[in-house]
Order: sequence, then C-alpha cells, then structure tokens
Amino acid sequence: MNTSANSCLSVNIMIIVLAAVVFLLILHHNLLGLSDILKRQGSDVSAVGFQRIDFLPEAPEEKIIVDVPVVITAVESRLGGVIAAINSISSNTQSSVTFYIVTMNDTKEHLRSWLGDTKLKNIKYKILDFDPQVLEGKIRADERAKPLTFARFYLPDLVPAVEKIIYLDDDVIVQGTYNYIGYFDYKKETIRKLGMKASTCSFNPGVFVANLTEWKRQNITRQLEKWMELDIAEELYSKTLAGSITAPPLLIVFYKMHSSIDPMWHVRHLGSSTGKRYSIQFVYSARLLHWNGHFKPWGRAASYSEIWEKWYIPDPTGKFSIIRRHTDAEGAK
Repeated sequence: MNTSANSCLSVNIMIIVLAAVVFLLILHHNLLGLSDILKRQGSDVSAVGFQRIDFLPEAPEEKIIVDVPVVITAVESRLGGVIAAINSISSNTQSSVTFYIVTMNDTKEHLRSWLGDTKLKNIKYKILDFDPQVLEGKIRADERAKPLTFARFYLPDLVPAVEKIIYLDDDVIVQGTYNYIGYFDYKKETIRKLGMKASTCSFNPGVFVANLTEWKRQNITRQLEKWMELDIAEELYSKTLAGSITAPPLLIVFYKMHSSIDPMWHVRHLGSSTGKRYSIQFVYSARLLHWNGHFKPWGRAASYSEIWEKWYIPDPTGKFSIIRRHTDAEGAK
C-alpha cells in the first residue's frame, strides 16, 4: 500500500513540474514577442513604457479670431462719406474688422489726419495705393468716373492675402441691389447675345461679399477688363450712366453668378431722389443703408440725411464740410 501511494505521489509531482515548465515556456515566448514589438515601436514609447499622446480629443480648441476685411475707396471730394461709413461699421459690429482703404496720393495725408485725430484712431486699417496706369486702353480719356471707381475690379491685386472680402461704397451706413441693368444698350448685338433682360434682379456693384480665391481661379479681373475694352470699341453701355460706368462690366461678368442677401442688409435707392420712399421706422430698422444715386447724404437735398449725420465725424482739418439747406444746420459741419 505504501509503495502504491508513493508511486502515485511521484506521478502527481511530475505532472505539476511539467505543467510549470510548459507555463514558463509560454510566458517566455510571449515576453520575447512583446520585446520585439517594443523595439519596433521604440520611437513611440516613453521611458516608462507609455505611448506618447500627440492629440487629446478632450482638449478644448484654441479660439482663433479672424478679422473681417472691409474694402472701401476714398476719393478726396467724398472723404466725409468714407469716414461716416467706417464709423458706423466700427461702432455697430462686435467682430474685429480691418479696413482696407484704397486711395491715391492726393488723399493719403488728409485721410490719415481724419482717422488719427478723431475717435477712429484705434481702428485697424491699411491705406492701399491704386495705380491708375492699369486703366490705360480700357476706358476712354473723357470718362467721367474717377479712376478709383474701378479699384473694385482689382481686388485680388489690392488684398492678395485675403480669401474673402466685403466691398462697400462710400455712401453707405451700416446699422445692422441697385439694379443698374437698365443702363445697358440692349440694341447692341454683343449685349443681346448674352440673353439678359432689363427686368432681371442683378448683382449690386456697391455692396457685395467676394470670394477672392474663386475670383482668381476664374480670372474675373481679366473678364472685366475685356468688357471695358469692348466698350471702347463698340460703346456697349448707355450714355445715361453718369457716374455708374463701372457697373456694366460687373453686371455682365457676375450675371447669374451671385446669390442674394437679406434685403434688410441693403436698403438702397436712398440717393435716387430727394423724396422719402420709406417710412422713417423702416429705415431705422434696416441693417445697411445705401444712398446710391445723385443725392448723397452729405449734400444739400439728400433724404434721411439726419440718420447719416449720426455717424459723420467733422473733419479736424476743416477741408470737408457737409452741405445743408438751412443755415441752422451749419453746426453739423
């Protein structure tokens, strides 16, 4: 009996030893495999064996403040309009705005004085030169429009580092489309072939947002220049244009290539007559007012001029003054 018991005990011990050996062999094999993996990924493992984390999904993203770029042209005789427009924008927006003011040499110093010696001294702005030489061969010598009215044709050249811009005429006030299409001479064959109708709601050349990346991709500037050159050869546009001769090329090139904006962001025609076509309550509730037309808000007979005057800042140099019908309005100068 003792011999049988001893034999059974020996077998059990041997089984236990063999099991232990097998377990150690498996453990050794696994450790060798893990060692190879760690060697292959050594560049991604820290000294304590933890993989470095380059990106934390839970980490809050840093908020990047992007300036809103606004382009506006500054003609000496209309500089008061530029100042009022800039003041209305900077006073009513919560965004960071950079103004790109396109002008010529005869206006630079006057503009700097007006901005630097008034409440606008802290706005962000850049004064850009416009070279009228780019217009040679593209407009007639007796053209009534100022060279700066064509600056909007060359936006990617003026602000090459900006992807999207807001372009505004100097006769707007921001508190929150002018249809030039009737100025075309539809009897001209070149215009008739476009299939345009005088009743079509059109692109507005005085208030627009432009994607300059797309502008450059489609070579919009060259397209505009082509229509300027054709006008010299064929007189495509009506002689009733007055100061709006820059509009036809823009309307042709952007025909059915633009989207509309909220009408409250562009209440227009305020300068088309001396009468008041809108109620005063409506005008006050609008986000953007545009005195497009002959009667500018700094002139004698403009409608709603009292709203515009809220944003006008008197010229510290005394060179510019607004005109009013009554002598008692001289205090607004």
